[in-house]
Parts: sequence; C-alpha cells; structure tokens
Amino acid sequence: MPVNELLTPDRVCLDADITSKKRALEVLSERLASDGSLNAELSAHLIFDALSAREKLGSTGLGHGVAIPHGRLAEIDTPRIALLRLQNGVDFDAIDHEPVDILIALVVPEDATGEHLDLLAQLARGLSQPDNIARLRRATDTETLYEAAMQAFDDA
Repeated sequence: MPVNELLTPDRVCLDADITSKKRALEVLSERLASDGSLNAELSAHLIFDALSAREKLGSTGLGHGVAIPHGRLAEIDTPRIALLRLQNGVDFDAIDHEPVDILIALVVPEDATGEHLDLLAQLARGLSQPDNIARLRRATDTETLYEAAMQAFDDA
C-alpha cells in the first residue's frame, strides 16, 4: 500500500509548542488515533506505548532533522501514518545528534511484518531526498505541508 493512501490531511500537524520527544510522540499518537475506529483515548494511549517501546530499542531519528517513529498494534487492522512538523527541533537521540523537526509516525497491525518494512522503506526513500525535506520545512500551513508530503511520497 502506498504511503500516499495512508496519510490523510487530518493526520498532518504543524506545531510550534512542542519541546520534547515525549510530547511529539503524544501528538503523533493522538493524530494516529483520530479516525474514530477505536476509542480515541484508549487507542492514543496504546499507540503512544507502541511508539515509545520502539524508541527504547533505539532512536528512530534518521539524521538531518528527520525521525520515523513506528510500531505495531494488535488493535488496528490497517496501517496508519501521521506527520508532525515542528517550528523548533527536539532532542530525539538521532544518529547525527541533531534536533528533529520532521516526524512521520507509522503504526501497522501486529502481524503485518512485510507491509511494515515496505512502508518504512517508502518513508525512508521519500525522506532521503533533500528537496523533499526542504519542501516539508518551507510549508507554512497544514494544507501546504500535506501537499509537500504527497509530493515527497508520490514516487517513493
């Protein structure tokens, strides 16, 4: 399944008030839970736990200000993606020790190993292009950010 089919405008967020990795993961979890198919409060908590558990294994900060927090959940039946762009980067224990300001979170069903790896590869390809990252950083509102993401992952 292409990334572009999983990222929806309501799961895209521009936020200048986030100052920690934990809060960034909380906001992403809330966005990922926003489709209403589960109890939103419960699923946001479960998603946060899944993303946090993965971060404990090692940072998902790729470098160049980008991170792809991800995890698996038994409680969902289709993958979900959310995008958060911060005004100022946060410490994410990235491999280059630079702050992260672009976060794309992915959660997949627990048994979707192949799809999980495929989606991570698509995200990494799209975010490996400096032009794509620059477009995401130039976005001034959520609509422009969503459009930049659609363009970044169009051919990923």
